[in-house]
Amino acid sequence: MTGITRRLFNTTLGSTLAVGGLSTGLSAGILGSWTTPAQAQGAASVVTVATIGEPPTLDPVGTTSDLVSIITQHMFETLFTFDGDWKLAPLVASALPQVSADGKTYTIPLRSGVTFHDGSTVTADDVVASLDHWTKASPRGKTVAPLVESIAAKGADAVVIALKEPFAPLTALLAMNNGAAAIVPKSVIDGPGALKSLVGTGPYKLLEHKPDQYIRLVRHDGYASPAGTPSGYAGSRKANIGEVRFVPVPNAATRVSGVLAGQYQFADSLPAETLPRIKEASGVRPVIVKPFGFPLMIMNTKTGVMANQKIRQAVLAALEPNDMLLAGLGDPAFVQAEGSIYAQGTPFYDEASAKPYSDHAAGKAADLLKAAGYKGEPIRIMTSVQYEFLYKMSMVAQAQLEIAGFKVDLQVLDWATLLQRRGDDKGWDAFFTYHTFVPEPSLITVLNPSYPGWWDSAAKREALAAFNREMDPAARKAKWVALQTLFYSEVPSVKVGEFYNLAASSDKLTGYTPTPWPFFWNTDLKG
Repeated sequence: MTGITRRLFNTTLGSTLAVGGLSTGLSAGILGSWTTPAQAQGAASVVTVATIGEPPTLDPVGTTSDLVSIITQHMFETLFTFDGDWKLAPLVASALPQVSADGKTYTIPLRSGVTFHDGSTVTADDVVASLDHWTKASPRGKTVAPLVESIAAKGADAVVIALKEPFAPLTALLAMNNGAAAIVPKSVIDGPGALKSLVGTGPYKLLEHKPDQYIRLVRHDGYASPAGTPSGYAGSRKANIGEVRFVPVPNAATRVSGVLAGQYQFADSLPAETLPRIKEASGVRPVIVKPFGFPLMIMNTKTGVMANQKIRQAVLAALEPNDMLLAGLGDPAFVQAEGSIYAQGTPFYDEASAKPYSDHAAGKAADLLKAAGYKGEPIRIMTSVQYEFLYKMSMVAQAQLEIAGFKVDLQVLDWATLLQRRGDDKGWDAFFTYHTFVPEPSLITVLNPSYPGWWDSAAKREALAAFNREMDPAARKAKWVALQTLFYSEVPSVKVGEFYNLAASSDKLTGYTPTPWPFFWNTDLKG
C-alpha cells in the first residue's frame, strides 16, 4: 500500500467543502438535484463494496494510499495506465508519448472529446495545469519536479514535457493511480493544496459522501471511454453499474460475514484463514490476487532513535520475517519469505544484494545495539487493526524486538489517524504498512525522500539518480542492484516478505478482473 496511504470531500458540482477535517456531505438542495437519476437506476444497479475503513481524503493527488486509490480511480484518470501485463497504455492520452532521441522531451497527444464530470471538455491547458499541480502536490510528482524544464500545451490536442535530463520512470509515474497525476479542470486547482472540488474524467462521479458511512459514486453518462479490448486497467471502460457504493468496514470479520450474507457484493482485504469458509459458502467466490504486495516496517530515518543506522540494522537482525508472515496471514499459501524487493520471476529480482534479510545470527542484534549506544529509548511503532494482518505482524515484531533488547511502545491506531500522524517526523519511530506490486522500481514509495521515513542519504540520492537516468533496461538492472544493496545497508525499512490478497465477491457480480486496486467498471450484476 504503501504503501499503504490517504482529506477532502466535495461534490462534482464544484461545491467546495471544508478541508482538514471530515466533511459532512452534500447540502439538501444539491442532494435533491442528484438523487433522482440514482433512484431511477434501481437497487439491482448498485454494487456495495466493503473497504478496510474511511479514507482520509478523496483527493487522489496528494496521497499514495491504496484505499484512496481504489475509490478515486473510478472518478479520476491519468494520461496513461497499465494493461494486464503491466505495460503502459494510453488513457486520457490518445497514444504513448513520442520521446526525443536524447530522452528529454515527451510529446503527449490527447484524446478528443474527453469530458469532465461538470460537462466541460478537457483541453491541453487543463492537462498542463493538472501536471503542474501534480509536481507540487503529489509525493510522486515532487520526485519529478526538480527535473522538469517546462510543461506546455502544443496546440489544442497535445502537451510537451521538457526535462533537464533523461528520466526513465516518467511515464510510469504519470500512469500511477495513487499520488496520481489526475487530469482535472484548471479551475479546481488552487496552488499546491487540495483540489477545490472533485471533478474528474472517470466513468463514475461523486454523488454523496457521509464519512464513516458510505461513499456513493454514480455513472458519468458523458464518459468518453478509451478504445481497445479491456486488459488490466487499460482498454474500454464501461460503467454498466449505475452506482458503486464504498462502505468503510474496519473489522475484517464483519467484512467477511457481510459479504457471505449478501450485504456486500465485494469485500476487500480479508484474513487468509477465512478462505475455506468463503469457498464453502453458496453465492460467493474467493478472489486471490497474486502477485499483490509486500508488508513493510517503515523506520523514521530523519528524527529520533531510528535515525541511527546501526539501530535500524539491529531491527533488521532482530526480526524473523517468516514468523511475522505466518502470524499475519496464517496460511503459508498466502506468503513467501522473500528479501528481494522484487520477487522471483520479475526483471528486477536479485537474491545476492538481499542477503541481510535472512541473516539473523545469534547475538547480532544485541551487538549492533551496543555499538549504536542504545540506551533503552522506547521505539514508538504505529500499527492498525483495520489491516489485521499488519497488526498481527506488529505484535510479533514487538516480541522479537524486546527479546533483542529493545523497549517497544506499540501504538494501535485507526488507519486514518496513522496516516495523519506519520507526517509528523517527531511523532513516531516506525509504522507498519504494505506496498502493492508496481512494475517500475521508482514507483516504490520508500525511495521517495518526501515519503514518511524520509530516506534521503547522499549515497541513496546518487544511486537513485543514476538508476533513473539510465534508459537501457539491462543497465538499469545493474543500477537497481546497487540501490537494493544500499537498502539493506542503510535499512530505511524492513521488507517482511511477499503476500497475496484475499477478497470475496458475490456470484452476481460478473466481469470482475482481479487486480491489486479493485475496480468496478466493465462489471455487471445478475438479477
